[in-house]
Amino acid sequence: MREIVLDTETTGFEPAEGDRIVEIGAVELINHMPTGRTYHQYINPQRTMPQAAFEVHGLGDDFLRDKPVFKDIAQDFIDFVGDSKMVIHNAKFDMKFLNAELGWLNRPLLPMDQALDTLDIARRRFPGSPASLDALCRRFGIDNSSRTLHGALLDSEILAEVYLELIGGRQPDLVLQGRTSQKTQTSDAGEWRAYPRETPLPSRITDAETAAHTAFVDSLGDGALWKKLA
Repeated sequence: MREIVLDTETTGFEPAEGDRIVEIGAVELINHMPTGRTYHQYINPQRTMPQAAFEVHGLGDDFLRDKPVFKDIAQDFIDFVGDSKMVIHNAKFDMKFLNAELGWLNRPLLPMDQALDTLDIARRRFPGSPASLDALCRRFGIDNSSRTLHGALLDSEILAEVYLELIGGRQPDLVLQGRTSQKTQTSDAGEWRAYPRETPLPSRITDAETAAHTAFVDSLGDGALWKKLA
């Protein structure tokens, strides 16, 4: 199974208002594992860069002036993506821009169902919790210290790690089928669940430790919380 983890940087929020893509980064996964194959392209937006956007990604007019325009890289991009599923954080945003650029060239648009939105996955898994890429890196212990500015390829590489954690780690398709017991079991939703041991583990508390704890609780008086919970 081939997937493309993808990110874009833009001049703003609305292609309908003249905003354009200035960078595309993508990472190839096969069976949920990075292959090392990537796509990366800076793009001349043919317009000035707003200061607010520059502060996000650091891509200015001087840097982008000699880069190719979107029509010159469109076919290479489409060839790289193909019909593979595109894994995108906040997919509606990136798909809106990609299809705007393709539409201006009278090219076929990318179907929305080709995109898998990790923002939606994160919000379903962790309702009410922050679901930004930085927040998910903190949750999963992923090092994003090099992310001082947004960058499409770097963000795609980080998102690939986040995506693998969101779907269950680096080997989400590894399922040990066959004999099951009361110790481990898979739910109807495909999620692993822990069950009580058939034989409980023996207590590691010695008789002397138990006696010492009982004496300590007795010394606290009849109102001790431990006695109420016992």
